[in-house]
Amino acid sequence: MEFNHHSEALKTARKKCRESLAGKTSVVCMGDRLALNSFCLVKPIHDSIAAASTTQAEGLNAVRKHRPDILFTSDDLEQGYGIDLVKETKLVSTEIKALIFLRRETKEVVDEALDAGADGVMFVSSVGTGNGDFINSLLTTLKGGIYYPADIRDLARDSKQLNDAPAIDCQLTERELEVLNAIVGGLSNKGISESLFVSTETVKSHVSTIISKLGVRDRTQAAVFAIRHCIVE
Repeated sequence: MEFNHHSEALKTARKKCRESLAGKTSVVCMGDRLALNSFCLVKPIHDSIAAASTTQAEGLNAVRKHRPDILFTSDDLEQGYGIDLVKETKLVSTEIKALIFLRRETKEVVDEALDAGADGVMFVSSVGTGNGDFINSLLTTLKGGIYYPADIRDLARDSKQLNDAPAIDCQLTERELEVLNAIVGGLSNKGISESLFVSTETVKSHVSTIISKLGVRDRTQAAVFAIRHCIVE
């Protein structure tokens, strides 16, 4: 792949990255030292970084110490596993946005990342392709949404559970399905409120009901459930 580091698209991405991370703190944990150093040298990202490491234990210690707004990690680490780091980070604070880059593009790994509670999941192979996954993941998750692009959603769908979709569908009202579809699409409560022309309190009520009906622990897992059962677009 030819990479044009002077492209207008990249300039725009840098600007959006700088704006998104302004006033935010981050922790970075990646097993590839070249990738880690290159990531940390990007000026808009560099200014937000509180700590950077290559192992799960170091990453978790940094998360506990700094309580960052964002965790950037990859699944491959020098010691440990990035997906386990995401899971542990969410135990420290559910408010920390966990964005993970996956090198292995398998259903098993995608399922692990979603079950761990990652707010944004991307394949390493998507970086630099022009799809905007990294910037979109930042913009979406920092507004309170989740970011699971189409290639991630496709692998997360479970063909064995498709027969359950009609029954689950019937449990949710038409409005609840609209809200669930918006959650999967990455909208925050405020975004859903503006999209459906209802108050944020009404959205919160719908989200709470959806979580209860689906028997999941939070809105992120409600989205994962919906993707796997194909009960939303």
